[in-house]
Amino acid sequence: MLGVGSTVRPGITIGTDAVVGAGSTVVSDVPNGAVVAGVPARALRGAART
Repeated sequence: MLGVGSTVRPGITIGTDAVVGAGSTVVSDVPNGAVVAGVPARALRGAART
């Protein structure tokens, strides 16, 4: 699910059941089931935080 106003850079893959927070900018692939948010988007749950 993509939140309102989120931006996903070209070539980025959003995994199955992943959630992207509203207004986020996704600059790297999001794994299945992960929850990401922010600018740039970072993992909040379901993926290793880096």
